[in-house]
Amino acid sequence: MMTSTLASSPAITTAVVLARGLGSRMRADGGSALTAEQAAAAASGHKALMPIGEHRLIDYSLSALADAGIRRAVLVVAPEHGEFAQHIAQLAPSRLEVVFAVQEEPRGTADAVASARDAVGDEPFIMVNGDNLYPGEGIARLLRADGNALLGFERGALVSESNIPADRIAAFALIEQREGRLERIVEKPDAATLAAAGEDALVSMNAFAFTAEIFAACDRIEPSPRGELEIVDAVRELGRVQVVPFAGGVLDLSRRDDIDEVERRLSGTEVAL
Repeated sequence: MMTSTLASSPAITTAVVLARGLGSRMRADGGSALTAEQAAAAASGHKALMPIGEHRLIDYSLSALADAGIRRAVLVVAPEHGEFAQHIAQLAPSRLEVVFAVQEEPRGTADAVASARDAVGDEPFIMVNGDNLYPGEGIARLLRADGNALLGFERGALVSESNIPADRIAAFALIEQREGRLERIVEKPDAATLAAAGEDALVSMNAFAFTAEIFAACDRIEPSPRGELEIVDAVRELGRVQVVPFAGGVLDLSRRDDIDEVERRLSGTEVAL
């Protein structure tokens, strides 16, 4: 009898969730009719705390991570994270431990990961965005990765199964691989590159599995042209990085116009913490 991927024991049980983001698009965008609570969350830029139905987005994320096998979640937050701490205390999760790591300044995704160094220690972990809700089966595959790895979403499936418009997905980074090993991440691909890649091309949605060597890699990189320490640059510093292909969608909550569709898709979803 075949055993479900979700049923086998994962190699990784810790997740680092990047939840500090400034949410500039969420604060600036209009157009979507929000409740008073949603408007307040949008104005603050706290996308992970966005009310969705009876819960917050982070509740769905933590529940899905626990389903996949995560037993400890490290939330990377700003120094002013009182609202986050209060919410987690009210949740009182029992399926997984939730701790905080403070990113003092918004200096990029690699700096956010480096901020979790003390909380993670030498344990392997996955890194995910706080404003995305990833499919449990995809995360479960990533938890079983051997060493450093990147979850690659098939572009066609991502377009058909996500709430993200195709034109936004076209701007996401493409993954180039050879025999399951990462060769290059192409950020902001042009039209010719997209056409050549085809619908089966793999797209990065910032879901990684890391060993502790990522922290040294984060220390070695320089700020990007936009002045931030980027996790993609740190990944380039690593040696072998496995690519884990996956056909499925991701719910994205980066703009106000995303809220209605995310709420619709999560209607009736059970949250178990």
